[in-house]
Amino acid sequence: MTRTSSLDIVHDAASRNVGAAAFNVIHLETAEALVAAAERAGKPLILQLSHNCVRYHNDQLEPIAKAMLALADNTDAQIAVHLDHCESVELAKAAIDLGCNSVMYDGSTLAVPENIANTREVVEYAHTRGATVEAELGEIGGKGAHTPGVRTDPEEARQFVVDTGVDLLAVAVGSEHAMQSRTASLDLELIGKLKEAAGVPLVLHGSSGVPDAEIQRGIAAGMTKINVSTHLNGFFTRAIREYLAENPEVTDSRKYIRAGREALSQEAERLIGVFSAV
Repeated sequence: MTRTSSLDIVHDAASRNVGAAAFNVIHLETAEALVAAAERAGKPLILQLSHNCVRYHNDQLEPIAKAMLALADNTDAQIAVHLDHCESVELAKAAIDLGCNSVMYDGSTLAVPENIANTREVVEYAHTRGATVEAELGEIGGKGAHTPGVRTDPEEARQFVVDTGVDLLAVAVGSEHAMQSRTASLDLELIGKLKEAAGVPLVLHGSSGVPDAEIQRGIAAGMTKINVSTHLNGFFTRAIREYLAENPEVTDSRKYIRAGREALSQEAERLIGVFSAV
């Protein structure tokens, strides 16, 4: 099956008031695990590659992105490929040229006018090539947005969408990146106001720190694209630790990585079900 449009996945989820799963890839084994989860679940999935992960892969976008695209093109599952938290206009364009269905441009460290101008440039480039753009807001955007007490203002959200033409908007509503405990609470009233003000589907970053039931309440209130990374990585790492503790003589990395891949895949399948059950 040819890979699916990110925007089609998100709009379909929004029309049914369910969540669209968007899970981050670290390496080939993660991508394989996530695609297998989507196949078993029978639900669409957005595979995400962060700019930080590109840095991990020696600043080489093409090898890991092409692997993700190949997986998306060789499965019966509906899979889109997305570049996440991209801080470079040129890298965003390169991802689109490779065939990524969507990119998130993150200009949150820039002055607001520069962020808007860069985001608009990415949007214009993407839209002429059939790709989708997600963004966050200037000073309250980026990873710093998702810390306790920081919230997105509905009027600023509305204006940012008007100024940039983005298709999806990540908003700060109580979650936080890289949380390893699932204790965050979402501002459900604010989510409703943001959905009405922004006029585009909303994205929840930092979902690893949000309990299942709270994510479902957030989806019911108006969130659509639900990003998860840290939570799934924990399953991968814990399974490898357990395997090596039980099999200290093993040196073949395929054996313990397989354990991690399977654990991550099972939890990914479960989360897909949680998000689509609202």
